[in-house]
Amino acid sequence: MNDAITAAWRRAAGHQRRFDARFATYLDALTDPASSSLEIPRHGTFPARALQLVRELSLRGGKRLRVTLLHEAAALVTDGSVPGLDEAAISIELLQTHGLIHDDIIDDAPTRRGGPSTYYAYRQDFPDRPGTALALAVLAGDLAAFLAGRVLLTGALPPDRALAMAAVQADAAAATVAGQLLDLERDFHPAPDIELLHEVTEYKSTRYSILAPLRLGLLAAGADLAPHDAELRRYATALGIANQIHDDWLDLFGDPESLGKPVGSDIRSGRRSYVVRALLAVCDTGERKLLDAALGAPDCEADTLDRIRDIARAHGIDRQLRADAERYARQAAARTATWRERWRPDAVAFFEHMPAWSVTRER
Repeated sequence: MNDAITAAWRRAAGHQRRFDARFATYLDALTDPASSSLEIPRHGTFPARALQLVRELSLRGGKRLRVTLLHEAAALVTDGSVPGLDEAAISIELLQTHGLIHDDIIDDAPTRRGGPSTYYAYRQDFPDRPGTALALAVLAGDLAAFLAGRVLLTGALPPDRALAMAAVQADAAAATVAGQLLDLERDFHPAPDIELLHEVTEYKSTRYSILAPLRLGLLAAGADLAPHDAELRRYATALGIANQIHDDWLDLFGDPESLGKPVGSDIRSGRRSYVVRALLAVCDTGERKLLDAALGAPDCEADTLDRIRDIARAHGIDRQLRADAERYARQAAARTATWRERWRPDAVAFFEHMPAWSVTRER
């Protein structure tokens, strides 16, 4: 890892540490009945339990890439303190919590970020009532989504700026749901083409994980988005594809301890990821039979995954996907070539080197 990438990683780690402390303070206050500004029913335990599970999953970590991009986007404009960044960061991470809760329901995933998924936490709470567990998990995810909007609209931002930022967030949330729908449709295609995979990536993750933080950070800093939105989109699209290819690579070739979840979830759920698409394109008859039997099999055994991993390596898929991720990362970095003409050089340098860091991470 060269010095520039290391510097980007350190900046990202600094944002993560500061945000995690701020996020914990916010969620602790929200879940404390004595101090919470959120009105919840006084009777019953289900509302408080939902808040508790949203808090637990939210604070269990993650890369906080959205938080980093948000702060660095504001730093493009100013090196001073920017009101509203904390609220925007909390909002975007609560939207992430919403997405994770619902993803884990869809995928029937038992773990997330090194602990039980919200869905499986409810299944442990209600082992004899699976319908109730499912309903409560859906509602907990919905709660996280509505809290994400609330934090922007109830903070100290000027009303016009709060509305503009909430509109960005709402657009990102709607795009993400559309992407999730397309993600489910994708898996009905035996071998989806690459453009479909790119569009799933664009809507399911890029719009809210990269483009929305860029827009929110610039808006918070008082910038006018209109002259720059097209180039921000191009940067986000290339970085989003690089990130997703790397995520798919990690799902088969990564370290479970670093990831905080088992590898092979894409194969077990039958997801036609970038890795699975590449496998389908090169497998011979015997290899295809093994892969077809594993795809969509939740109880697929570890030794079967090991054999599929060996097949992928024998065909060079691990190397090819890493090369593809790096190529898109370079495309994203190249999009920053003209940014120094109008924005602060140290923040531009971060965005120039961030893509390379994003495809070398271990989780």
